[in-house]
Amino acid sequence: MAQYFELHPDNPQLRLLKQAVALLQQGGLLAVPTDSSYALACHLDDKAAVDHLRQVRGVDERHHLTLLCRDLSELSNYARVDNRQYRLLKGATPGPYTFILEATREVPRRVSHPSRKTIGLRVPDHHVLQQLLELHGEPLLATTLIPPHETEPTNDAQEIRQRWQHQLAGVIDAGPCPHEPTTVVDLTPMGTGGDAEIVRLGRGEPAKLGL
Repeated sequence: MAQYFELHPDNPQLRLLKQAVALLQQGGLLAVPTDSSYALACHLDDKAAVDHLRQVRGVDERHHLTLLCRDLSELSNYARVDNRQYRLLKGATPGPYTFILEATREVPRRVSHPSRKTIGLRVPDHHVLQQLLELHGEPLLATTLIPPHETEPTNDAQEIRQRWQHQLAGVIDAGPCPHEPTTVVDLTPMGTGGDAEIVRLGRGEPAKLGL
């Protein structure tokens, strides 16, 4: 049965956040609010948790998973970023964008794209999620909470708890979040002199990236 954490959006209760972090460190899968929509999140280095995340989401190893990072300095530990890419990232983070970049050796091979060796990364602009990431001490592996065979994210915390109560360790409710996924941008072409490419248009405005 999933634990249900009701957190104040501006002053989240530290005791409850610590309980949620403990679930992650025990291999649990959490539903967490973001500045775009709800996401499923787990510990990066826990193979069983990653497999469970893919199963609940209904995706295989070719689906790009995303690292939720606290800031750009943390992001750069897990992705190879050149000067052009960094300038674009600096202007768009934190925010509702997911960036596809070449993964570094810090990213376990089982969670990067099997043929491209890339990973999705993002810095969310959500106070409660940022507090959770700070307590956890490292990025979380995540994917937008879109049910299998559906196209829209599920954003009601109570519905998420009822629908996945036997598959999740916990659900964090910090009030409503947007009913729209991130804008996904592939930055890998920039590494060879090309331009960034929009993979999915979501909440993030392409104009903010100069696209």
